[in-house]
Amino acid sequence: MAEFFAWTDGACSGNPGPGGWGVLMRAMEGESVAKERELNGGEAMTTNNRMELLAAISALEALTREVAITITTDSAYVKNGVTGWIHGWKRNGWNTADRKPVKNVDLWQRLDAAQARHKVTWKWIKGHAGHAENERADELARAGMAPYKGGK
Repeated sequence: MAEFFAWTDGACSGNPGPGGWGVLMRAMEGESVAKERELNGGEAMTTNNRMELLAAISALEALTREVAITITTDSAYVKNGVTGWIHGWKRNGWNTADRKPVKNVDLWQRLDAAQARHKVTWKWIKGHAGHAENERADELARAGMAPYKGGK
């Protein structure tokens, strides 16, 4: 049975500004890649955190059946949010501990729903540290942003 992995990244030129997200997905059969898929997209005016969230959401929403998947992100915001903070936010009606509305609540709710359909293991790695799959996700995110930067 295949093991599923996704590496996600977001990018923004200015914060806010044009942004993009990228995902490298792999189904592994033992040590061999059984299937690989790349996804990306972007928006004209967004933030880096929104792009990081959309990358993770897009990875999960691309899965057509329930699977166990390891998602690796270089975003502490996504990793800490989805594995820790989200539980308190939900208990507090999507408010923070100091009773302020959660930023990007639309995407946090979408991520919560998307991950509920799967068995997700979340991992964090340092970005721009030579990790090949993370570097590819970054390239995909930058490609997703390009049309909104005028192709620059």
